[in-house]
Amino acid sequence: MQISPQEVSETLAMIAQQNLDIRTITLGLSIRDCGHEDVDICAARVYDRLASAAERLVPTAEQLARDYGIPIANKRISVTPIAEVCAATTATNLTPVASALDRAAGEVGVDFVGGFSALVHKGISEKDARLVGSIPEALATTERVCSSVNVASTRAGINMDAVLTMAQTILATAHRTASRDSIGCAKLVVFANAVEDNPFMAGAFHGSGEADAVVNVGVSGPGVVRAVLADLPEDADITQVAEAIKATTFKITRAGELIAREASRRLGVQMGILDLSLAPTPAEGDSVARILEAIGVGTCGGPGTTAALALLNDAVKKGGVMASSSVGGLSGAFIPVSEDEGMIAAAEKGALSIEKLEAMTSVCSVGLDMIAIPGDVTAETIAGIIADEMAIGVINNKTTAVRLIPAINKSAGDRLEFGGLLGSAPVMEVNRHAGTVFARRGGRIPAPLNSLRN
Repeated sequence: MQISPQEVSETLAMIAQQNLDIRTITLGLSIRDCGHEDVDICAARVYDRLASAAERLVPTAEQLARDYGIPIANKRISVTPIAEVCAATTATNLTPVASALDRAAGEVGVDFVGGFSALVHKGISEKDARLVGSIPEALATTERVCSSVNVASTRAGINMDAVLTMAQTILATAHRTASRDSIGCAKLVVFANAVEDNPFMAGAFHGSGEADAVVNVGVSGPGVVRAVLADLPEDADITQVAEAIKATTFKITRAGELIAREASRRLGVQMGILDLSLAPTPAEGDSVARILEAIGVGTCGGPGTTAALALLNDAVKKGGVMASSSVGGLSGAFIPVSEDEGMIAAAEKGALSIEKLEAMTSVCSVGLDMIAIPGDVTAETIAGIIADEMAIGVINNKTTAVRLIPAINKSAGDRLEFGGLLGSAPVMEVNRHAGTVFARRGGRIPAPLNSLRN
């Protein structure tokens, strides 16, 4: 891949002035061979595998950042879904495995480890039930472990038993970590159509179709895109806006491709995918909401927001695919409320509601993300929110997700403070009219007609 001097100059400006970074280098590891009927032996094997396989990850990433001058914000590990690893385990509580993941992550110096996960979109097996039942304690007693559960897919439909179970699990996790602003829920995501190569947390896990070890890289540059749009004349038409975004994301992806290939070579593992996702941070100027406003929406959440986000998401994907043959993961635009200063401002102003966010998820890359809700919301209400979001993913054959944070003992208008990348979340009111019947019917919402593709 040839990099011109002009591209180097442009990239340096993006880094120095517009918050371009490699958001994450994520080492995906297969740990299927770590299973054992004794959960403590299984945990020890998991610890040994991560401590050995990932010992060079952080030093390599830091050296890459120095060599190329591109910040690498996070170093992470994703592993085989723990429900599968622990299939032979007789223990009902899998927290020892989460603790082993956490200890290994701390020893090798990564920020997060993902994969305390289960795939239950068509049914909850005994091994899956053990994993899900362990989530509240696991997330309350670890710092770096992230958990995800896939409850729906276009091919299977929506497992409504799992939806209610996850709503109850979210509430239980919130109560277990209430003294820390329910931070456990910030590490827990519910998916439809989860992908196997996602490098971003909290939803990363190492899928069954992956090699033993791969490097997946996530690139992010909302500040770069916003700066380019700010330079466009106000009379530029919407096609020119789309072209500017596409050209910019092409350049961002080229930088990520370089780092991904070099990380793969230095670590001696296969290169996986490059995920070009405009993932915001709480930093000023690093906001997806501000991009939508630069496109011309008055305030994020106002009329036109969904259309502007659709344009942004499509242009990002097109620019990324032209720059790399390895684009994968989720690639597009993320809208996590607590991690985006523009989203926070819009929510506090009353311009952005959960209902509008749900509409936006029909055209963005993930879903209802990092949203704080009142702590007295019922499990049935949370289940209804999850089911609605899963339906968007299932019908549209796309990945959607829910990461809700019930703010125990707090109400709409209050605020949760997480710090760092997770930011702060204004508690948003929810529609309280879910009722009690729908969420408790159980069963499975059948797969849609467009699932019949063979």
